[in-house]
Amino acid sequence: MLENDRVRVLEYRDRPGDHTCEHDHPDMVVVPLTTFRRRQRMGGDRVVEFEKAAHDVAWADAMTHAGENIGDAPGHALFIELK
Repeated sequence: MLENDRVRVLEYRDRPGDHTCEHDHPDMVVVPLTTFRRRQRMGGDRVVEFEKAAHDVAWADAMTHAGENIGDAPGHALFIELK
C-alpha cells in the first residue's frame, strides 16, 4: 500500500485454512481489520495460537514465522513494517 525508506505498509487477507510459507518481518505494528484466529510456527518446534480482535492494534517484534488461519472467518489486517 505504501513504501518508502522508513516504512512499508502491507494489506494482508486470508481465508480459513490458508497458510503461508516461512518468511520474515521486521518490527511492525499490526492493525487487524477483522477478528481472526491464527497459528504461527516460529522456527523449530515453537507453535503459538492466538485470536486478534478487530481494531486491537498491537506491536510485533521482528520475527521469522509461517502462519495459518485456523478460524472460521477470513482474516484482514494491515502490517506497518518499520525499516
